[in-house]
Amino acid sequence: MKAKPLRVGVVGASAKYGWARNTHVPALLELPDYELVAVCTAHEDTARESSKFFGVSNSYHDHKVMLSDAELDVVAVSVRVPFHYRLTVDALEAGKHVYTEWPLGANLAEAKD
Repeated sequence: MKAKPLRVGVVGASAKYGWARNTHVPALLELPDYELVAVCTAHEDTARESSKFFGVSNSYHDHKVMLSDAELDVVAVSVRVPFHYRLTVDALEAGKHVYTEWPLGANLAEAKD
């Protein structure tokens, strides 16, 4: 029996620019073991725009609300470096698996933590 795909939410999934738009999301949409189920940006209007652009029904402008979504198995953090640490820690504390772009934090202390 084939395993269900991992359900992924991407924080930083802008429809206009960035690593998520240009690399991460296109890859996730092509990989059979993953299903993109949610996108999150910092603003409600851009979250809705990204949802339409990527063909995803769940959009969020508050990552903590997205993290409370029981449908998510994995969170991909694809934002500017100063925000990697807080978003990654929040996702881990919500019990989600996390993929974070490098570096894990803005400094060595954050990365070690």
